[in-house]
Amino acid sequence: MSPTSTETRLGVCNLCEAICGLTLTLTHGPSGTAVTGVRGNPDDPLSRGHICPKGVAIADVTSDPDRLTRPVRRVGEGADARWEEIGWDEAVGLVVDGLARTRERYGDDAVAVYLGNPNVHSLGAMTHGTALVKALGTRNRFSATSVDQLPHQLVAHWMFGHQLLLPIPDLDRTSYFLVVGGNPMASNGSLMTVPDFPARLRALQARGGRMVVLDPRRTETAEAADEHHFVRPGSDAFVLLAMVRTLIDDGVAVPPELSRGYDDLAAALEPFTAERAERMSGLPAADVRRLARELAAADRAVVYSRMGVSTGAFGSVGVWAVNLLNALTGNLDRVGGAMFTSPAIDVVGSGMISRGHWDKWRSRVRGLPEALGELPVSALAEEIDTPGEGQVRALLTVAGNPVLSTPDGARLERAVEGLDFMAAVDIYVNETTRHADVILPPTTALERDHYDLVFHALAVRNTARFTPAVLPRADHQRHDWQIFRDLALGLARRARLRGRRRVLLEARMRTSPTVMVRALLRRGSGLTMRTLRERPEGVDLGALRPGLLSSRLQTRDGLVDLAPPLVLADLVRLDSVPLPSPDELVLIGRRHQRDCNSWLHNAGRLTRGRARHRLLVHPDDLAARGLSDGDEVTVTSRVGSVRVEAAASEDMMPGVVSLPHGYGHQRDGVLLGIATQVPGVSPNDLTDPARLDSSGNAVLNGVPVTVQA
Repeated sequence: MSPTSTETRLGVCNLCEAICGLTLTLTHGPSGTAVTGVRGNPDDPLSRGHICPKGVAIADVTSDPDRLTRPVRRVGEGADARWEEIGWDEAVGLVVDGLARTRERYGDDAVAVYLGNPNVHSLGAMTHGTALVKALGTRNRFSATSVDQLPHQLVAHWMFGHQLLLPIPDLDRTSYFLVVGGNPMASNGSLMTVPDFPARLRALQARGGRMVVLDPRRTETAEAADEHHFVRPGSDAFVLLAMVRTLIDDGVAVPPELSRGYDDLAAALEPFTAERAERMSGLPAADVRRLARELAAADRAVVYSRMGVSTGAFGSVGVWAVNLLNALTGNLDRVGGAMFTSPAIDVVGSGMISRGHWDKWRSRVRGLPEALGELPVSALAEEIDTPGEGQVRALLTVAGNPVLSTPDGARLERAVEGLDFMAAVDIYVNETTRHADVILPPTTALERDHYDLVFHALAVRNTARFTPAVLPRADHQRHDWQIFRDLALGLARRARLRGRRRVLLEARMRTSPTVMVRALLRRGSGLTMRTLRERPEGVDLGALRPGLLSSRLQTRDGLVDLAPPLVLADLVRLDSVPLPSPDELVLIGRRHQRDCNSWLHNAGRLTRGRARHRLLVHPDDLAARGLSDGDEVTVTSRVGSVRVEAAASEDMMPGVVSLPHGYGHQRDGVLLGIATQVPGVSPNDLTDPARLDSSGNAVLNGVPVTVQA
């Protein structure tokens, strides 16, 4: 036998938005190369040695015995179905034929595509996946965006002119950090790339700063805060608008010089008083006003919101109000406030990612408007199971599990079972892909080159880092960009695409992502691929810079729109919301640092320890229903019911219960291999697809439910 040897390589964790740098120990032996050690890289200028449990377990994905490495097709139906490995040429041919045959018979829109969250974490998906979606030619495009962050992107499009021109908290220099419905202690930041948040929070507090958290659960972030207040789910917009109104009434609101619409705000916000916010949210009116005044008086302050706001019934209004608070206190484009990044590859200014648009087409069944080129995923099931012209008959999913991740997953699963054809680009047989006819598995993160096109553009510090593949790709494996290339070119041949369009498509799809990064760097900051290869730990480009507002804005008149008409129009709907019933229970989600949405639940090192699947309920709410800690309960909403163990928790606001996102791996009595160690139910079997924010985002927080034995 050959002797073993070890070496150290630098890598990156792209499982979440923190994009932490890694130091990996590789052991080479007779059976190949394996990762035998994972640590945070202290020389990384952004993550500074930080690593979370997911990063430690990143190699478990590559070595996972449940992971697919070769294409498979489903043979047989129902309980007799089994998976059979096939070659790549045959697999790609089957997928191209299934999608093309559907288009030829029923039209382009008879094919739907769903893109899961991991796509934005993959360089190949960003450079080549979008071209494949375009090649499909369908308007039935769906993604995780409309269950997660659509209000943030759409409001950015309306206010600043581009869907990814998101103001980022200058966390390292602020003195007052107000967090509304966010939990960066668990998430490492979201739409705010902030690895090592705990250390950054300690630094904030050490320099005399404060963090205040508004959340219906005493989250990990709330536990570490200087001040935490319970706020009823779905009421964030009332609180935030009352704070904006306080600034205006006090005469301290100062609109940015490059802005328009301020004169429309006072009249529009007249109904939204602090007293009304108290009745809707439970947060005392005096605290609403005090928080607004503290923001205005702080030397450097910033407001940050995330899923607790964006996945509520008025997510767009809430996100708009956060931007107003930052802008009207003078903290937009200011050190310590909400600032714009200067990434080495500028996906905003370069036009690589479009500015976005709204309502260019509508869904067939409910007439829901598209947003940023996609339809709300809450409409996917009805587009499949509602007969008629334009019915979706084929589906392609890419790195997604919408049966667990999107509203009324039980209905979506029934709909998917009835499709004429389904294919998936995925490394797992999961709750969604188990219904596919063909699954095409790509390589994993450690087996491919990586550059974070999006998350460098959302980070609290300007850095750049290119990471070559750490592990070799086996001969029988393909990268995701190669899969997208073969599918797109196969569909083009089937459609007999000719001329310049065919030449351009061929050129784009045959160019590797790494070559594209090299070209994009030349158009950006002056960094070269050679420099990044010589500095694999990453290059520090400095703190966020003030004074970029005028150069970064993408609005047609060069002004920030403080009063987008579509947001103002939604204030009428907000004004009609009745007072909450004192007996009503509402459901919210939650996320854990050891989870990654609906996957990683088969990684032993991440699933051990205290159970995380239970329904959290305030002890008073349990007692009022004759229930006790540990009881099995039935949770029921308008669309479904689940049975789960209840856990008494004073971390919950009375009247609010919580189930974790991404659970529910047992479907129809089948417990899939990807979660043999994890019990639990899917909260999206309770989420109502009829309840949407004005943007089309699903309402995951504030779902009315009953809980009984």
